Amino acid sequence: MAAQDHYQTLGVARSAPADAIKKAYRKLARQHHPDVSKAADAHVRMAAVNAAHEALSDPESRAAYDEQLNRPPPRPGDRFHAGARGTPGPGFEFFRAGDEGMADGDDGSRSDFFEQIFGRGRAGGRRGPPKAERGADQTAAIELDLLDAYEGAERSFTLRSTPAGENDEAGVRPAASLRTLQVRIPRGIRAGQHIRLAGSGSPGANGGPAGDLLLAVSFKPDPRWRAEGRNVYQRVPLAPWEAALGATATVATPGGEADVTLPAGWQPGRKLRLKGRGIPGAGTQEAGHLYLELELALPAADTEAQRAAYGALAAAFPGYAPRDGARA
Repeated sequence: MAAQDHYQTLGVARSAPADAIKKAYRKLARQHHPDVSKAADAHVRMAAVNAAHEALSDPESRAAYDEQLNRPPPRPGDRFHAGARGTPGPGFEFFRAGDEGMADGDDGSRSDFFEQIFGRGRAGGRRGPPKAERGADQTAAIELDLLDAYEGAERSFTLRSTPAGENDEAGVRPAASLRTLQVRIPRGIRAGQHIRLAGSGSPGANGGPAGDLLLAVSFKPDPRWRAEGRNVYQRVPLAPWEAALGATATVATPGGEADVTLPAGWQPGRKLRLKGRGIPGAGTQEAGHLYLELELALPAADTEAQRAAYGALAAAFPGYAPRDGARA
């Protein structure tokens, strides 16, 4: 069995700095990871890459490995004693081909010797099972109707996933995949919060659990209302006589119909607050408020009677000059 040269495995020089080793490892991991690569020996290649990274990413491990690369092959029966971290104590032997624990034909592989020192599990291990690793969390955006926050809902959500890794040999990037998930929208959710779908993120490695999928919530634009935090703003148009004289009106709000008293003497920018009628509270958080933004709406004068009514209104206010305040 030929010895594995960790530097050659990562494709870096022995003098390579730590950031170059890290960069080389990430590139090869994206290329050979079994979740990405379709090669039959992807697991073997990934194990070699992991072993090289484990050996060279830690300064003390790398120093010990470099020392063994520069040391002449030991003779059978040679022993050594060292008290430094990462080196064996009394009783550890150098092995040659045919020695117990080595495959026939192995010429004292430096990689195997390194495993003897630091443990097969840490060096990528040919004899131990690979360590299970949890998959990474993923994030995606989801747009909801504001009414979902008031009532809660169940929604289908289609997630488009772009595979990691590089283009194939023909220069073609792997096609994206689509998956549909059922999402429970909790009552009281607001824009900027996340919905966590456990186990719907990236798959784990070596039998490890999948990560989670975090859905960043926003609300679809709606001409009827808008949300700011838990507060909701709704435009309410007023007829001229309602603006001047006041009225009682029934207003359709996100939380249902509400009877509202419109005060007389409307002024631009005036709002009415309906306490606790915004997005419902969640947990210990209180519900937001609903603000009605009162706006003047002028009906069209399409008939003779309507034009006469406007004329009568003008006659009733002979001294009214709305543009006097705009004069220079």
